[in-house]
Amino acid sequence: MLVVIPLAIPDFVVSFGWNSLWTWAHGFIGASIVMTLAVYPLVYLPVAASLRGADPGQEEVARSLGVGRVGTFARITLGQAKGAILGGCLLVALVLLAEFGAFEILGYQTFTTEIFTEFHGYSFAASCALSLVLVLLSLLVLAGEGALRGRGGRVTRTGPMTQRVTRPQRLGRLRWPVLALFAALVLLALGIPVASAVYWMTAGLPPALSGGSNVSLLNAAVHTAGYGAAAGVLATVLAFPVALLAVRHAGRMRHLLERSTYLVLGMPGVVVAFALSYFTERYAAGFGYGTSALLVGCYAVMFFPLALVGVKASLARAPIGLDEVARSLGQRRLAVLCRVTARIAGPGLVAAFCLVFLSVVTELTATLLLIPTGTQTLATQFWSYETNLSYSQAAPFALVMMVVAAVPSYLLGRFFQRPALTRG
Repeated sequence: MLVVIPLAIPDFVVSFGWNSLWTWAHGFIGASIVMTLAVYPLVYLPVAASLRGADPGQEEVARSLGVGRVGTFARITLGQAKGAILGGCLLVALVLLAEFGAFEILGYQTFTTEIFTEFHGYSFAASCALSLVLVLLSLLVLAGEGALRGRGGRVTRTGPMTQRVTRPQRLGRLRWPVLALFAALVLLALGIPVASAVYWMTAGLPPALSGGSNVSLLNAAVHTAGYGAAAGVLATVLAFPVALLAVRHAGRMRHLLERSTYLVLGMPGVVVAFALSYFTERYAAGFGYGTSALLVGCYAVMFFPLALVGVKASLARAPIGLDEVARSLGQRRLAVLCRVTARIAGPGLVAAFCLVFLSVVTELTATLLLIPTGTQTLATQFWSYETNLSYSQAAPFALVMMVVAAVPSYLLGRFFQRPALTRG
């Protein structure tokens, strides 16, 4: 569990923890180390799930044919996990292309940091040009991942509809070195950000928590929770019919519709926010610009694919026979949808809401561009203090974001590890 928790910590908070303690974290080397520690769970989670569900019979067959341990691992074990590895690498690539706050803190220039700088300098033409290049790079990454995945073929089991559980193997004398490496990973990825925030709260000047800071922290937490809840509900409601079409009504056009929604993952938040702000100013006479509705709508667009993943995972587990039974008993389609389908998909709807809520809590770039005047969230208030080098004032906001993000992460982990629904 400790190895997975860094996924819930915003990347810019991890960078703050390292940069506020050591100046060598600046530049390419520092950014590579810090960002690796921040995003490795994106690869660890799918690969671990793939290895847990892998068929041990294929490894046994390879060993019986005289293939050594290293050869079996390279050809069979990694072959079965290839899809998960590529999927995790895709997520990491898209996250790094879209990241702004972490690279800005670490002093490393990227497309996203330059887009943000040009936008605030009112160089809209340069912002548009850089945004188009970044979107093309993201699409190139998506296409490359699809091409690599397609060359590997399908992974099959040694027996039809069978799944054996791989028995854990004892490490023997390697137990303590392996535990030491895990402890070092947790210390670097989780311990340093938390310790840094605690250090600056207790040792920084001025005091981290005063009367004004407490009010600001409370207001930022309330606004963050409100935006997260509104965006979570909106994105989940919009994702439900798309997920229903993808799972229950297969077809080429429906599949294309469902897959097209994932393209937004290749677009950084600053690009989506810039597009919405440009549209409202140019074609809507400024209607809605600078309002909470536009910010919530931007969140719903950005994190719609995450909501779709949660809803689809729940609908895929639900037996379609229950809907057919309800229809055979005279229930209308709308009644079946509300009383059967929606209730079965309840855990998935909650998971989708948690995914979007978690993402809103840790989102920075789009919020900085679209947040209404006079309003602050945990991320923007933290960013304001951090850019002014008020580390003691920024530390409480970092800790609150860690705590708030850890709770939905735990719930999501429990949801996605549930066994499939087998009741009739």
